Amino acid sequence: MDGIHPAPYTSRFVEAGGLRLHYLDYGTAGGAPMLCVHGGAAHAHWFDFAAAGFNANYHVRALDQRGHGDSAWAEPPYSYERYASDLAEVIEKLDLRDFVLIGHSMGGMVALVYAAAHPGRVGKLIVVDSTLHMTEDRIAAMREVGTRQGSSYATREEFVARYRLRPAGTTAAPEIIRHLAQHSGRQLGDGSWRHKFDRNVYATREGVDGLPYWNRIGIPALLVKGDRSQRITPQVFAEVKARCPQVELAEVPHSDHHVTLDNPSGFVHAVKAFLAKQSQI
Repeated sequence: MDGIHPAPYTSRFVEAGGLRLHYLDYGTAGGAPMLCVHGGAAHAHWFDFAAAGFNANYHVRALDQRGHGDSAWAEPPYSYERYASDLAEVIEKLDLRDFVLIGHSMGGMVALVYAAAHPGRVGKLIVVDSTLHMTEDRIAAMREVGTRQGSSYATREEFVARYRLRPAGTTAAPEIIRHLAQHSGRQLGDGSWRHKFDRNVYATREGVDGLPYWNRIGIPALLVKGDRSQRITPQVFAEVKARCPQVELAEVPHSDHHVTLDNPSGFVHAVKAFLAKQSQI
């Protein structure tokens, strides 16, 4: 590992969208607010290691979106607008203003949709390795995966031992993968263990073009990509830049799609550099 350890946290709950949503509160109370939003089939613990690098100066929180982690599941379909509406309610109830909003993968799209619809509420937007426009083939493949029954494991130990990140590309240390695995399973009534993830999230996946939302982003914004990931290509960045001239790009070395896990210290360094620059403007 790179010297970063998971941050201590308190589990909390908030009502939003008619559901009981779970979030992790890493502290530090009184610090500048930072809210983190995970990707599809993930959960708030994707930010445990990054939070350790921020919580000396920021009051960091990470949300489990509906259908993920320890938040309630909902009747499908799951949509970006519904996730963003949940996010708006959470932000109101936590009274977050002029805050840093970080979203990874699907969570980056959710953060983008929210920020575009609520100008003046977010202070700085950070979108991490998100696919801004999915092909029909990829959407169809995700829906097909979502219709299959997920794997079942006889014991927690088996679940942890066989846990793998999806998508598979990662450079994360084994200790980080194991840490995530320990927070990713739920025991059912029959004693078996399954992922804390409603597969309808994939089965009802929608296709949304994220690029037009950038036309409505007037705040400081950062796109973060893993150096081994192809989701944010030079062409994609150029298209975003044409719509949102102030956006910047940071590439985190030794990382693929799961940037906050693959290189937590590199991710923290990139984000802190962006935030420090903005504070000097």
